[in-house]
Parts: sequence; structure tokens; C-alpha cells
Amino acid sequence: MNLATTLAAEPNEDLAHISNVLIYSAMAVYLLAFFAHMAEWLFGSRSKVARTAAALTAGTAEAAAPAVTARAKGGTATLERPKVVTRSVTGARDVPDGPGAAAGDEKGDLYGRIAVSLTVLAFLLEFGGVLTRALSVRRAPWGNMYEFSITFSTVAVGVYLVLLALKKNIAWLGLPLVTTILLDLGLAVTVLYTSSDQLVPALHSYWLWIHVSTAIFCGAVFYVGFVATMLYLFRDSYETKLQNGGKPGRFATSVLERLPAAASLDKFSYRLNAAIFPLWTFTIIAGAIWAGDAWGRYWGWDPKEVWSFITWVAYAGYLHARATAGWKGRKAAYLALIAFGCWLFNYYGVNIFVTGKHSYAGV
Repeated sequence: MNLATTLAAEPNEDLAHISNVLIYSAMAVYLLAFFAHMAEWLFGSRSKVARTAAALTAGTAEAAAPAVTARAKGGTATLERPKVVTRSVTGARDVPDGPGAAAGDEKGDLYGRIAVSLTVLAFLLEFGGVLTRALSVRRAPWGNMYEFSITFSTVAVGVYLVLLALKKNIAWLGLPLVTTILLDLGLAVTVLYTSSDQLVPALHSYWLWIHVSTAIFCGAVFYVGFVATMLYLFRDSYETKLQNGGKPGRFATSVLERLPAAASLDKFSYRLNAAIFPLWTFTIIAGAIWAGDAWGRYWGWDPKEVWSFITWVAYAGYLHARATAGWKGRKAAYLALIAFGCWLFNYYGVNIFVTGKHSYAGV
């Protein structure tokens, strides 16, 4: 029994070292994926799609949008997606989705496939780092901010890869995702790094697996929705400028013409946030039950509890506004950004700058 207790109390330094090596290796591969994603966008900008988009905003005779043909299917008219992305006629906002980062360019598509392959490899390395971190201390790898961060980024990339596997049109997410994952991991291994250690007594509960795992998953999905919302705002401004006869710059045209239409991005972010909101509700309830077991009360207005509830209210307000006719579009999108900002502060701000019952593991 004494030997078993000793083994449980002392982290396995060899496994902890392997975990660190895997995390740094994942960062290196993510960096290669970042360059591959950049190449995909750069080669795509040289495609005929980008050249045509530039011509459409040049004010020439060719600026008239080509007609979109329709065909009947069982009495239902469906629009065929054109090969070239154009803006819709003046006064309309029912524009087709862009072709993606590669923009129909063969070399751009090649770099896109390389980028996804590298992202998969980096994901596997990072997952291995999280797993060996857990094995080094024989517990769930969520005892401090470093462990939470590396798990969060792993889950976020996993969500992206699953959506790709389901044939969803999210190739546009690759570059911003990999960029922010690199920032997250860089912050984790420098500022937030904490050596492997055992949990404080309050965390020795099966609720750790339930409450924290759902919080990480919710945060990862909220993050994907946040990126989609940001890109929606840029694309919506671009479409509005075209609709009003404006002439966006070449860079804006090259990038934004290849994104999904604003309506598609808006719908995508809304569906993600709406789908994960019930799980965030469960996360708060699970945390309250765990608090009752650990501290003898379900709710004590601890800063982490308060900001978790504020985040819940913010997302509830967004979903309500999004379902209300007068608050669709940009107004609702701003609420979504505020809601994710609350989630981000709940993680970084509360953990670093505010002291409470959840301040048991340092950073």
C-alpha cells in the first residue's frame, strides 16, 4: 500500500518529458501547416476566380454578374453553384459561397491537402502529449491552466478535422485555426507551464472528468463559432460594399471572395453556438453539483461561478436575439463576440487576476 501511495503521489518524470517533447513537436508541425495554408491562399489568389472577381469590381463592361441558371428537380427549383464567384444583382444578398482557399487552382489545392495532412499529424502529436501528460500523473490532464490549454487546442483542432471528415465547407477555417493554436500553445509552454503534479484534494472526484471535459469541449466549439462570426462580419461588409457599388481592394477581393457567403457564415456560427449551448448549461449544473460535494454548497458566488453564469447569460442573449427578427445579422454577431469574450475572460482573466476557490492550481 505504501508503494502504491508513493507511485500515485510522485509523477513519472520520463512520461512528463515525453509529453513536453510531443507538444513541442506538434508546435513545429503546426508551423509547417501554417505555411502550407498560406501557400494555399497565395496560389489560390492567382487563379481565374480571383482575376474574375477583380474584373467584377473594376467598373468595366464585364462587371455585370453572370446569370445563375436554375433547373427543376421534382418541381423544386434549385440554383446551380457557379464555377466563378460573383456578387449578386444590386439589392440582393443571396450570393453563392466562395470556392475556398485554393480557389480552384491545382497548385493551391495541392498545398491545401498538404496543410490538412500536416494538421492531422500535429493533432496526433498533440493528443499524444496530452495523453502522456495524463499518464505521468495518473489522472485527468486538466489540473492547471497549462493542461487545460493543451487539451483545449487539441479538441479545437479535433472539431475542425471532424467537420472536414463530414465534408463540411470549412477549408477557410484552417489558417485562422492553426494560427491561433500556435499562439495558444506558445502561451501554454512559456507563461502557463506547470510541472506535472498531483491534484489538490478538492479535485479528487469523478466530477473532474465530467465537468472539466465538457467545459473544454464547449470552449473549443465556441471558439470555432467565434472565428466564423469574425469572418462573417468581414464578408458582410465586403458584400455590402459591392452591393452599394464600392470597389474593395485587391487583397480584400482575393481573400473574401473565396469565403462562404455572409449568410452561410452567419448560419454556421449560429448552429454551432446553438448546438453547444445546452452542453454549456450542463457544464454549469455539473460544476454546481461538484461544488456541493467538495465545499458543501452548490453556489457561492465564487468569481469562476459568476463568470460562468455571465457567459451563459451572454450566449442565451445571443441565441434569443438571433431568433428575433430585428436582431439577426450584425447585431446578433456582436453579441456572439461579447459572449465569447466572456468565456475567454472566464478562463484567462479569472484564473490569472482574480482569487477565489478555483485558484487552487496556480496557472
